[in-house]
Amino acid sequence: MKNIIIASTSTVHGSDYLEYLLPELKIHFRNCKTILFIPYARPSGISHEEYTTNASSAFAKINIAVKGIHEYDDAALAVKNAEGIFTGGGSTFVLVAQLYQNNIITALTEAVKNGTPYLGTSAGSVICGLSMQTTNDMPIVYPPSFKTLGLIPFNLNAHYLDPDLQSKHMGETRETRIKEFHAYNNIPVLGLREGSWLKVDGDKIILKGQLAARVFKQNQAAEEIETGTDISDLK
Repeated sequence: MKNIIIASTSTVHGSDYLEYLLPELKIHFRNCKTILFIPYARPSGISHEEYTTNASSAFAKINIAVKGIHEYDDAALAVKNAEGIFTGGGSTFVLVAQLYQNNIITALTEAVKNGTPYLGTSAGSVICGLSMQTTNDMPIVYPPSFKTLGLIPFNLNAHYLDPDLQSKHMGETRETRIKEFHAYNNIPVLGLREGSWLKVDGDKIILKGQLAARVFKQNQAAEEIETGTDISDLK
């Protein structure tokens, strides 16, 4: 049975890395002594080693060890044997390209579907959807496919931002970009604001956190959903 936390971000304003989620993570990974960290997204281009150190420092606060997937000779076997898995944020394009290059798309999907506790933040959350086509990131590398893990039956837009009505900026809003996606695709999109997350237990998906989320469907007006809402039927 799937056991997943899909968070919009790793860090909220005024707090340390993963700090706002640690109480949830202590419960989520309660049966894990060590979790496997996937640092492929490399935020700001940092190394896998540096990124893993950041994750280790956060999880040390709840007495869980972290080991990076790059430390293993066989990445797919590392995923299969993991007690728990965390995929961090950064560039979704780099992350997805590396998942394919290291041949772990299938292994990761199967492990999480079979119940391995999984945490995704930002790019690590976007890959839980049907495709990565609603990411905010620049296409700095070219992945073999936009198809991702399909752990939830819709797409995500992490770090969703509402339009700033006081701004004089005339560029596209997140809502505009999602409408552009829906001109060619009928997959629903959940705009997940920073500080909120999805808790997935089997086929049940609940919005958690302090903020509402925004649901976008092709040829329909966007809809606000409140925290605590069951969105298992969104597809």
